[in-house]
Amino acid sequence: MRTFSKSGKLDNVCYDIRGPVMDEADRMAAEGTKILKLNIGNPAPFDFDAPDEIIKAMTDNLRNAQGYSTSKGVVEARNAILNYHRSKGLSVESINDIYTGNGVSELIVMVMQGLLDNGDEVLVPAPDYPLWTAAVTLAGGNAVHYICDEQSDWYPDIADMEKKITDKTKAIVIINPNNPTGAVYSKDVLEDIVKLARKHELIIFSDEIYDRLLMDGAEHTSIASLAPDLFCITFNGVSKSHMSAGFRAGWMVLSGDKSKAEGYIEGLNMLSSMRLCSNVQAQYIIPAALSGTGAPDEALKKGGRIYEQRECIYNLLNDIDGITAVKPKAAFYIFPKIDAKKFGITDDEQFVLDFLKEKKILLVHGGGFHWEQPDHFRIVYLPAVEDLKYSMGELKDFLSRYRQDRC
Repeated sequence: MRTFSKSGKLDNVCYDIRGPVMDEADRMAAEGTKILKLNIGNPAPFDFDAPDEIIKAMTDNLRNAQGYSTSKGVVEARNAILNYHRSKGLSVESINDIYTGNGVSELIVMVMQGLLDNGDEVLVPAPDYPLWTAAVTLAGGNAVHYICDEQSDWYPDIADMEKKITDKTKAIVIINPNNPTGAVYSKDVLEDIVKLARKHELIIFSDEIYDRLLMDGAEHTSIASLAPDLFCITFNGVSKSHMSAGFRAGWMVLSGDKSKAEGYIEGLNMLSSMRLCSNVQAQYIIPAALSGTGAPDEALKKGGRIYEQRECIYNLLNDIDGITAVKPKAAFYIFPKIDAKKFGITDDEQFVLDFLKEKKILLVHGGGFHWEQPDHFRIVYLPAVEDLKYSMGELKDFLSRYRQDRC
């Protein structure tokens, strides 16, 4: 996986799930090959439309969005964000602690740029959403990956996390609900993470973009609500929960004790001002999104589209000899395990590339999410049930003949 470091040299940091597999997919598509894409969490290509309330809020405010907003965002949007996160138990003082962004992605980069000096360390989950690792690295820091345990519903391994804290560690990143596993962390696990952060005086960065895409009665607890005495930054947005990825409406919220972070916050304010402001037109959809209207609740219940597609992919994967998967409780990803020994797999990226070439179906290998063993891959189950059945039938056929060590 490839991106550029500050020196301009290529590093092995995965920044946007690119590399040989995506290069080949692009080449095949350019030649007219139709590829079934199970690789990216973009709802629009799979006939998921933004709710009417979102479209109306955006179009009604076109005239209001003609000029720049303040660097942190329009008051209406930040008030809605403030009320939403206070309702989840966060100790947020005012809208001055809220920054809107062009999606969450630019804010993740911003917080690392403002925090890290060369050699500083940040604990990042493995598997992770790879932008976190890239943002740490591009800011001059070192991403230290702690293990999430597949045998424990993909919860963070607290002992592994503590073992990797050093005097250079500045922060802990959690992704909850998790991409790529679909896990939703229990309150007990979150409290254990808070204890570590408190003991070692660490910032908590919590990526909660999927907190409104829950299934099976799962409940989401925002970790900052358990740590009013700690400095936390919580990230969220409407790209996933309201099928509005292209509108780029995200935000971050500062909460807890800011007394030791004054210089850092000053830096965040400067970085926020340097990019002028986030997409003003998209900011106006945030109040509608957080009012509770237009959320995809029905799609997440039994009989709903996301729920039934989750059930379908989970059952189909576990029906393939050599594949096992933990059932996700949120989002629209699943991170199955493949028996690497059975199929002679030593390079998971090569496995995904071989599958793409033969079956014209695009997956993402586990290494793209900083999973060290060549025995996982991620599937996005946004496509219709018929497409999921077809793709898993093709995977089953492919694996019936595949041995990487004989290719």
